[in-house]
Amino acid sequence: MLITTLTVKGMSCEHCVKAVEGSVGKLTGVSSVKVHLNEGKADVNYAPEKVSLEEIIETIDEQGYEAAE
Repeated sequence: MLITTLTVKGMSCEHCVKAVEGSVGKLTGVSSVKVHLNEGKADVNYAPEKVSLEEIIETIDEQGYEAAE
């Protein structure tokens, strides 16, 4: 398992937090995701053999936010 902190731009409320945590949390290989709204960051604990960091970033982007390492 790896723990990565991503920068997520565009989040402004609890709905945003739930959208990111809910969508990333459903990915196979992601064991946990915690969004820090005030910091614009998300901590993701994932198994790189099951899901790539690129897939995680794409999933966040599909929710309407801009994620980066």
